[in-house]
Amino acid sequence: MNRTNMISLGFLLIMGIFPFVADSAWLAVGTTFLVFSVVAFSQDIILGRAGAFHMGHAAFFGLGAYTTAILNTHFGWPILATWAPAVIIPMVIALLTTAPIIHLRGDYLLVTTIGINIIFLQILENDLFGLTGGPNGIFGIDVVRLFGHEFFEQIDMYYMALILLGITLFIMKTLDGSKFGRAMFYINKDDVAAQSMGIDIRYYKLYAFAIGAGIAGAAGSMFSVQYSAVSPEAFNVLQSIMFFTIVLVGGSASLPGVLLGTFVMFVLPEIFREFETARYLVFGLAMILTMILRPRGIWPVKFGNIPSYLKKGKK
Repeated sequence: MNRTNMISLGFLLIMGIFPFVADSAWLAVGTTFLVFSVVAFSQDIILGRAGAFHMGHAAFFGLGAYTTAILNTHFGWPILATWAPAVIIPMVIALLTTAPIIHLRGDYLLVTTIGINIIFLQILENDLFGLTGGPNGIFGIDVVRLFGHEFFEQIDMYYMALILLGITLFIMKTLDGSKFGRAMFYINKDDVAAQSMGIDIRYYKLYAFAIGAGIAGAAGSMFSVQYSAVSPEAFNVLQSIMFFTIVLVGGSASLPGVLLGTFVMFVLPEIFREFETARYLVFGLAMILTMILRPRGIWPVKFGNIPSYLKKGKK
């Protein structure tokens, strides 16, 4: 077992016993931390692996949340039945919205993806087809029911989020060890060289967007169940900026780095909440110093050698 696997397993074990030492307030914070970690990993697939400057990720997160909310409250679907659509719909929307812009690079792609997030918010706030609830959102989302048992306690939400994170970590490790994952690392290092060696950059980047959107949708579904409500403000551009920053601060393409970045960006502000007037000033300065002193993130990944099959020009 390599170091990354050991860290991931150790983290899951620590989080597994966290509810036994935390009060209800911190258990709620811990649940949201786990959900945001899943979203951050899905952002990392696009930013850290594919190297695409994507800052509209909260839209895919919100699509999953609203899919579950709408299917449950308007059409009476049980929560478990909404999980598959909450993953598939963001994947389809990601392909449709990014296919025309996938050729853009750097700041151009970043600005365009912000536009996707803004359009999504406008659809929510204008109560499309009377389904989204407008600015007030949707309330009264049901609980998860399985084999006659209702999972509505905070500790139930926590362990469901922990299972989702465990599945996400498994997916990330599987992707990293696959042909797709190795191609992503190579594209991130030098996409021009990758293309010259026969790698279809457009295909792989669209694939990354689709996978990232699907995982974010799953997290969004969990988020909607956790709070029993969704509203547009939870999926605005500031949320997208937070997920983008988590990956950069923690270390793109680094599993421990993304977890650490989520802790720094979400949990630390909660710890210092009592210093309301000064915490964001100190927090902002800390981020600036991090990017100056550790430009590749707090826990950067070490890129290995180019895989042999890429040297041969295989796709």
